Amino acid sequence: MKYNFDEIIDRRNTNAVKIEACPSLFGTNDVLPLWVADMDFRTPDFILETIRRRCEHPILGYTIMPKEYFPSIIYWLNQIHQFEVKEEWLGFLPGVVTGLALAVKQFSSEGDEVIVQPPVYYPFMEVVKSNHRKLVYNPLQERNGKFEMDFEDLESKISSRTKLLLLCNPQNPGGRIWDRTTLHTLAEICERHHILIVSDEIHGDMALAGNQHVPFASVSNKAAQISITLMSPSKIFNIPSLQAAYYIIPNEEIRNLFKDFLNQLRITDGNIFAYIATIAAYTQGTEWRRQMLQYVNKNVEYVIHFLKEELPLIEPMKPEASFLIWLNCEKMGMTDEELFQFFIQKAGLGLNKGKIFGPGGEQHFRLNVACPRNVLQQAMKQLKSAFESF
Repeated sequence: MKYNFDEIIDRRNTNAVKIEACPSLFGTNDVLPLWVADMDFRTPDFILETIRRRCEHPILGYTIMPKEYFPSIIYWLNQIHQFEVKEEWLGFLPGVVTGLALAVKQFSSEGDEVIVQPPVYYPFMEVVKSNHRKLVYNPLQERNGKFEMDFEDLESKISSRTKLLLLCNPQNPGGRIWDRTTLHTLAEICERHHILIVSDEIHGDMALAGNQHVPFASVSNKAAQISITLMSPSKIFNIPSLQAAYYIIPNEEIRNLFKDFLNQLRITDGNIFAYIATIAAYTQGTEWRRQMLQYVNKNVEYVIHFLKEELPLIEPMKPEASFLIWLNCEKMGMTDEELFQFFIQKAGLGLNKGKIFGPGGEQHFRLNVACPRNVLQQAMKQLKSAFESF
């Protein structure tokens, strides 16, 4: 089947965050919303059809987890990532960010230190601060157009109160796929200091153009034994509103502590649509994923080529995974607020401010390219016109 990613779908009047939050974020609805990390592509037909079929039954009563749920996850991880997991390692979560917050809550105490590597997805900072833990930054370094980890800085930041490191793998907003050597080194350091790594791998299924995601827990036994991996079909199959995610915990002691905590909070079960959508995605979604990633990769190439040729003052970081492009606007010589207003008022674009991703995000913006190409072309046209008047 040939999927149509050029289709324009009107998301107004559907309570879409991308649309409804524009007035509060940008002060207007009159922007192309290319910020929040969901896609403007139709949710795959095999997922929608699965949900329709279930809705033909007139009762949506209490529901147990389908027996196919965990096997579908195991199949997908093996087929896509060559990552072999055991069923007992798995458990349901209503979201990856929820998993981050729960891990911080269970495996640290108030005043303990949690390390994050900015610039990084802003809920990483929020789940630390809102749970009254001490936020410790191990900033990433940009080299040759890619983010790299600074292990010397990391070792210098670790203390006896350091309990967790929140890893973004692949990295958001830079789209960096961490290689095995990097992840292996990180595991060695954290294992030596008895630090638990919680790895957000929600963009792992979004590896672009020949790149291959490396699950952190797959790089060594040490990595497996000190980690909680959080994954979800929501990003790759555009179903975030179904709140379908899961954890992978090879270490039995850590797993039991986490499961007991979830039981205490009564966070153990998902809704029927989260279950059946995951099963449909992971058993029928390989070809859709291939075509979608091919389309997104062309969108990435289009934006990078356009900026290089037409607007060289904006320097994009080419993502190895995800549909997000990190834009460096330092050469425009404007403050963060001036840049923000430039994009809104002059270019008519709603993008994520880089500052919300922590240190290193200043004078940067995050652009979502998971949209029909003519929308992206319109965005670049508006940006070029804004520059000409600027």
